[in-house]
Amino acid sequence: MVKIRLKRMGQIHAPYYRVIVADSRTPRNGKFIAQLGTYDPNKEPSELKVNVDEAKKWLANGAQPTETVQKLFKKAGIC
Repeated sequence: MVKIRLKRMGQIHAPYYRVIVADSRTPRNGKFIAQLGTYDPNKEPSELKVNVDEAKKWLANGAQPTETVQKLFKKAGIC
């Protein structure tokens, strides 16, 4: 199953995330198929940059977003 999820990056107390498309069996920071954008919760307000066309394409092809990514997509108006 293909999932749209977050990949953690950054330092210990200053994380930021990449929004990626990956197989559900791979580790959190392992191999991924495509990178859709970034999410930085440390900025005020939190910053989400996503390639909307790519995200809609992956959703149409059956990729399942995780709960967190689904909330972010709703906030960005993608879902």
